[in-house]
Amino acid sequence: MSGFLSWIASLFSRQPDSSADTGHDTRLFNPTHSEKRDTPDIQGNWIGQLEDNLFAWLLDTEPKKLKADLSDFEPAFHELEQRIATGKLEELPRQPGTLPLLLKALSAETTERRQISRIILSDPVLTEHLLQIVNSPFFRYNQNRIESVDQAVFVLGLNGIRSVAAAAMMRPMMSARNSREALFAQRAWRWALTCARATEMIAKLRGQDTSAYFVVGLMPGLAYLTIRRELVRISRTLGTGPEPDPALIRAAIGKYQWHVCQVLANSWNLPPKYHAWLFATERPAPGQPHSPLTDGLLLGSREILRHSHQRNLPEQQLYEILHLPPEDVTRVRNMLVDMLEEGKTSPTSG
Repeated sequence: MSGFLSWIASLFSRQPDSSADTGHDTRLFNPTHSEKRDTPDIQGNWIGQLEDNLFAWLLDTEPKKLKADLSDFEPAFHELEQRIATGKLEELPRQPGTLPLLLKALSAETTERRQISRIILSDPVLTEHLLQIVNSPFFRYNQNRIESVDQAVFVLGLNGIRSVAAAAMMRPMMSARNSREALFAQRAWRWALTCARATEMIAKLRGQDTSAYFVVGLMPGLAYLTIRRELVRISRTLGTGPEPDPALIRAAIGKYQWHVCQVLANSWNLPPKYHAWLFATERPAPGQPHSPLTDGLLLGSREILRHSHQRNLPEQQLYEILHLPPEDVTRVRNMLVDMLEEGKTSPTSG
């Protein structure tokens, strides 16, 4: 019980709590079950297969190769655990410099468009990535190319530009540093964007904070790349090679994905609601409806695997697991499919 209480306390502290329980295995997908659906065991099998297939695609390997004996990787795993528990992750991305200003400006009722434009234009890197992303299939408002920040703010509005700005701030952090991580970084980014957009759309259908949910939808992808990069550092320190084994990456992400998301939210001083949403997705209360993030991760992961011609989740099972009316599932799916299809040939799709 003490570990659980420490975790709750850490959600609302300014600094990561080293006493938080990092020793339990977690899953990306944590749906709740209802009496109207199939038994939890059957749904658990579906979810497990979807998660296995997602990691096999991200790591460009076969699912069976991710179930290797981890005893040989114990020193690396222990070192990663120590770095997370003591708040000494060397690859933890720093808070984007313009993030506090943007969050404050976008949450104020009196904010004007030119004020938002001024904040964005003060950061040349943010400006460059924002114009790339706003013209990508994931955000393109129409077929007319947006040429300036002022035009983007005018076309998308304050709420729309918040999501684009969040993606633009995270894009440099998730850009590949070398050829060895290029494929993982590219796939993690496209997966994160797809899940974030799905989460945002579901939040809109429920009348909730769309742009804030978009931000938390991006965070698992950034956490995955952070963990992978930390393992690369550890592998080199231990002299076990330049690249960690895919099975080690899979196990480490599976165990620490949500904790690293919380560490990111803490280090960036995100409001308490972000921590609460992450926690509710990791450990949902029994019998409660899914959060937009839970359904967004499920739907986004399924659609990007399907788009990539990977094993995924049959349509009937998808509709049974999600806590959404069938017409809403269809609506969000159609939007995701359109974005992914258009992204095949788009130079700005990331």
